[in-house]
Amino acid sequence: MRTPTCQHCGNLMIDLRFSTALQMVLSVALADKDGFRCTSHILAEGLGTNPSFIRKLLIPLTSEGMIVAAAGKGGGLHLGRPPNQITLRDLYLAVTEDKKILVARSDVPIRCRISANINEFFGEVANDAETAMLDALGRRNIAESLAEILRLDDVRMHQPKMKAKAAG
Repeated sequence: MRTPTCQHCGNLMIDLRFSTALQMVLSVALADKDGFRCTSHILAEGLGTNPSFIRKLLIPLTSEGMIVAAAGKGGGLHLGRPPNQITLRDLYLAVTEDKKILVARSDVPIRCRISANINEFFGEVANDAETAMLDALGRRNIAESLAEILRLDDVRMHQPKMKAKAAG
């Protein structure tokens, strides 16, 4: 299956802001937990992305108080609130700028009962889906998410050892 592209500009229609911002905030939370320095440059390198994209995402994260930036020699990025007080919903809403996840086509000519009513119907479906997604994101916070990532990493680190023991 092909990834959808914009009809007018040919760009991919996949929005990476939320997944990137989530990885950024989790990385800052880990840095705070483990006591090491985290900067936008370090985040850009770790995410393999453009530093300007990281700085662009830091704007809403800092304005919402999720991240604080300290200047100077010992400066860097830190969580602006306790990690259990930052939900994934908060994060999503901060970086997506009210972009809807599902949008009806606006260029459908009205030729039948379906096309005459599809936008109103689709709007209801889209609102239900968005509410469900935001509710699910609201049930997760950065503290729990970081704990789950660290648990997954522990499992990953022990898998080769378990396979070696089973083979031997």
